Amino acid sequence: MAAMNPAPRVLIVDDDALVRGGLTMMLDGVRGITVVGEASDGDEVLAAADTHHPDIVLMDLRMPRVDGITATRRLRARTPPPEVVVLTTFDTDDNIVYALRAGASGFLLKDTPPARIVDAVLRVAEGEPILSASVTRRLMDRTATQADTHQRARAALDRLSPREHEVVLAVARGSSNAEIAAQLYMSVATVKAHVSNVLTKLDLDNRTQIALLSHDAGQT
Repeated sequence: MAAMNPAPRVLIVDDDALVRGGLTMMLDGVRGITVVGEASDGDEVLAAADTHHPDIVLMDLRMPRVDGITATRRLRARTPPPEVVVLTTFDTDDNIVYALRAGASGFLLKDTPPARIVDAVLRVAEGEPILSASVTRRLMDRTATQADTHQRARAALDRLSPREHEVVLAVARGSSNAEIAAQLYMSVATVKAHVSNVLTKLDLDNRTQIALLSHDAGQT
């Protein structure tokens, strides 16, 4: 983490000049924040960071040449790295997860009230990750949904016999009936019977659904 000064130094990255100007007017000088520079695209970020030495970078996601997630990853690979707060109009689940995996310390929407953006910058400067309330709910719902799917898949596979379970794992690996028969020392007819039983027991339509269920259960 970059060493934080009493007055956080902020670099604003956005391809919209009006947005950059508005954020600068909103933040500069408020509660000790100093806006030290601007960049209009992700491909300008590293040079701007070299010039201005920000503690925090406010990062847009969608820019013409280099997107904000790529720029965030590049910044966070530096030593020491500045903190990055994504500020965007796009809050899809993938954007949130990719930005956080790239090393962002916060994810805010551009319709966040100004006072909350100021507070977020100060909190990140003190080492506290920050997410808007709506983003937090999205992540919690995503996590809950994934956990739910995993539990349901595990419960479904628990209904199978040990031999059927072995066949499921082989199907999930992409093995053909003949390959499964050779691997598990049974006839092709027996493999077909096991696959048919699995489809019936678990109310599935085809082998692809068997493979997906195995994946959801974390067994592939």
